[in-house]
Amino acid sequence: MTHAVVAIAYGGPDVLTLVEDDPGDPGPEQVLIEVRAAGVNPADWKSYTGVWGNDPDNLPLRLGFEAAGVVLAVGPEVEGIHRGDEVIAYPVRGAYADRLLVPASAVVHKPATLDWPEAGSLMLAGAAAVHAITATRVGAGDTVLVHGASGAVGTLAVQLAHLRGARVVGTASPENHEVLLDLGASPVAYGPGLEDRIRAAAPGGVHAVIDTAGTDEALDVSVALVTDRRRIATLAGFARGAELGVQLLGGGKGADPGTQVRHDARTRLAELAGAGKITVQVGATYALDDVARAHRAGMQGRVQGKIVLLPSAGMS
Repeated sequence: MTHAVVAIAYGGPDVLTLVEDDPGDPGPEQVLIEVRAAGVNPADWKSYTGVWGNDPDNLPLRLGFEAAGVVLAVGPEVEGIHRGDEVIAYPVRGAYADRLLVPASAVVHKPATLDWPEAGSLMLAGAAAVHAITATRVGAGDTVLVHGASGAVGTLAVQLAHLRGARVVGTASPENHEVLLDLGASPVAYGPGLEDRIRAAAPGGVHAVIDTAGTDEALDVSVALVTDRRRIATLAGFARGAELGVQLLGGGKGADPGTQVRHDARTRLAELAGAGKITVQVGATYALDDVARAHRAGMQGRVQGKIVLLPSAGMS
């Protein structure tokens, strides 16, 4: 019998449990995959800790928005995907599982050079980074400021900006500056005097800002540095961002979800990662039945890089 992780109530990681689960056979335009890796994201714990509501009708709640695995079966009307293919599935629901039934439209092929943990944790952050880069029109010769540059979305935004010929200044806590230096960004610490430190790091000025931190400090400094607020985008500070008139991206109130941009980005992200042109910083892996410990580590910020669940099928 296969298994899946569910939240049986709203609360902390202790509400997560492993239950028996049979996804069944794929129907029309569906694919059944054996999950080898599932990315862990803040959106996962927000779904059961009450941040997004606590409607009891939604329980038990399946978790996980991205996965990578091997195709076990394809349903009718599916083209270009075959049994045995290694694939990445995003966006999906319930990725914390041994087996997962997904729409064929959610599947792209995994490059053979990409390992399972990186493949399983690439797309959610990567698609968000592409959306931000696209919305702020980052191009050659720009200097881009990335707030929260050492996080999952931030590190990919840094790399994607470089691929477009831009220079990057990234804010992060001092212990994460080495990560940014390794990616070729100029690191700057948060806190009082932030605007002055950024101006010193970017004497030619800042042309665009991608904010993944969501703090008032980050957004207030951003509008002080960049006059054109259409070139400032936040993926986290929706209330303050709305007040300041910058772009709001993602799932927040009034934000542009960028559905088509993110959907179209998946194949290119897989190609870039497979070629080693972008990398996902995987910080820790956990077994599926150790999901509560994985979430505690993520919620407490104890892991630098992505956390990935490896179902038993992927560890055999």
